[in-house]
Amino acid sequence: MNLKILINHSVQYNNWVVNKYIDWLSNKSDEQLNQEVISSFPTILATLHHIWQTQEYWWGYIAENSDFDFDKISAAATKDEIFAGIKNNSQKLMDYVESLSEEDLIKNVKIESPWFQCDFSKYEYIQHVIVHGTYHRGQIVTMGRNVGITDAPMTDYNFWNVDKASKA
Repeated sequence: MNLKILINHSVQYNNWVVNKYIDWLSNKSDEQLNQEVISSFPTILATLHHIWQTQEYWWGYIAENSDFDFDKISAAATKDEIFAGIKNNSQKLMDYVESLSEEDLIKNVKIESPWFQCDFSKYEYIQHVIVHGTYHRGQIVTMGRNVGITDAPMTDYNFWNVDKASKA
């Protein structure tokens, strides 16, 4: 397997997971999504907002357009805006990555931000976005259990593979 296939599968999996989570959480009450729980972020909705913000932040570097604006993705975003934002960004990332060549994926992109400086390949930033989202989605499952949401979907990578294979 080459890098192009691996990264394409990673963004396809990420998009599948994001859609599963949004579908799952869209049926939950606003009270549950906004109930405070001890975690990295105080609520499930705040955690989703953070995932969206982070995906958008990294999208600017991956696509080399640097158009991220924290104010554009404000803390006052509604549930529907957050859900749509995460889904749209995940789809946009998947479409973009699928259009890249392996040479594009290994191209280094230098970042000089107020928080850090680095010079890594696009595929490493893409992997970071996916792993970051996975980390926080795991927190959401635990947070959900603390607010009475116990029906989280199965989103292991192998379930994506099985789902993809069943549709082939």
